[in-house]
Amino acid sequence: MRRAVRFLLPAECTVCRTPLTDDPIPHFCSDCWNTIVLASHSRCARCDRPFVSPVATVFSPTHLCYSCTARPPSYTRAWTLYPYQSPLRDAICLFKYRGKVSLATPLARLMIDQLPALDSIDLIMPVPLHTGRLREREFNQSLLLADRIGRHLCRPVSCVNLIRTVPSPAQTTLPRKERLRNLRGAFAVTRPESIAGKRILLIDDVFTTGATVNECAKTLRKAGSSDVFALTLGRTMDASHIPDRVLAERTHMTADVMGG
Repeated sequence: MRRAVRFLLPAECTVCRTPLTDDPIPHFCSDCWNTIVLASHSRCARCDRPFVSPVATVFSPTHLCYSCTARPPSYTRAWTLYPYQSPLRDAICLFKYRGKVSLATPLARLMIDQLPALDSIDLIMPVPLHTGRLREREFNQSLLLADRIGRHLCRPVSCVNLIRTVPSPAQTTLPRKERLRNLRGAFAVTRPESIAGKRILLIDDVFTTGATVNECAKTLRKAGSSDVFALTLGRTMDASHIPDRVLAERTHMTADVMGG
């Protein structure tokens, strides 16, 4: 059926521009989608920041990065699964900014396939959008991801209790210090009694500095929650933290496209 539809309505892979036939992921061929792989397994035990050298956690699996040691975040643990690089970056941008909500399920599947042990979670919450941004975008991409993860874990998803009260510029446009200042007091809990003592899993699409999930966690803890965990699909990082095979495959793919 998919092959017939694409015969009548031809489509190309967003990354390599090859014609799509029966590829299962919207907008991407299987070859490109399969280049999405986890970042280094040597990571900070608190914020999941990859270490440059895998030796960092060989003898100390609970080793923390400097930032988490100097300024412990409000969340108990964060997991940031994949490098925010093409083709994942292309998929998230199509999903988030161009309304390609058909990508919600395959993107959530990437998260579900790498879920840590979360048996003790009581409640799942997406990082909220301000009402102005929500009206503009018409959906919260983090809620769509959280909904699918909640169904997989059989846990309730709350999308109206944690709210964003302050409109602000997109975090991607700001340096770290301004991100932190921009988010101070930006979130609120409308019904604190409903989260009292509960262990909460925050869901977001991209982890950059961690300022957003940290401010959400701080707000939830002040409102009386128990541990707050965070799970994000992508993480921005230096090229030194991206697996060599990904860089090699990307370079090869770029050469093929330019040569063709």
